[in-house]
Amino acid sequence: MSISDKVSMFYNAKPHIFEKAKMLRKNMTQAELKLWAKLKGKKMLGLRFRPQHPIDIFIADFYCHPLKLILEVDGGIHKSKEQKEYDIGREGELENWGMKVIRFTNEEIENEIDLVMKEIKRICEKRKSELPQSPLQGI
Repeated sequence: MSISDKVSMFYNAKPHIFEKAKMLRKNMTQAELKLWAKLKGKKMLGLRFRPQHPIDIFIADFYCHPLKLILEVDGGIHKSKEQKEYDIGREGELENWGMKVIRFTNEEIENEIDLVMKEIKRICEKRKSELPQSPLQGI
């Protein structure tokens, strides 16, 4: 991976964001672990997802760079008014970079993992068809 690939994939995230992401990877929630078990090893359409991935000042729960797709796993805190407002602003910033953010609740992952995986597959297929082909080669 070249330097320019790292800059584009991490959107100039600073070292402290990488440290925080590393800590989050070591302390993933049960729902995140369950989803990660289904995504790791390119199990989803041969796509590589990265857990707790630094992007600028943010950390995405799961990120697929070729599709610019972020999967977020929302626990109870995401129901608060303040957190909802923060999430909306964060999504707006990420979407400015051409990323798509998809959210699932802990409950959806814990209780309906097969439906969650079907939805992720549908979204991945849609993103593949929407994005220019050159960045998707070799995935």
